[in-house]
Amino acid sequence: MENLGNFLPLILIMVVAYFFMIRPQIKRQKDEKKFASTLKRGDKVITKSGLHGKVVELNDKDYSCVIETMAGRLKFDRSAISMEMSKKLSAEVKK
Repeated sequence: MENLGNFLPLILIMVVAYFFMIRPQIKRQKDEKKFASTLKRGDKVITKSGLHGKVVELNDKDYSCVIETMAGRLKFDRSAISMEMSKKLSAEVKK
């Protein structure tokens, strides 16, 4: 019983770390994966590096997409597209 009392603070720290750090990160990864898989042609997006463009082609073999920008067409991995910034952009367009 005394040993359990010694480990209780450590167990509590692990539980708190799981609910405040690990679990939200897992949820965020699932949301980003869902966002990347629901991209379609014509969607206006922003990459994580800040490049604005429109999706013109999607490739499911290598999980990439071609984005048309003012400079031309560029091929990106779908994970390079920022979910948060793209959602903000689409919310502004709808207004």
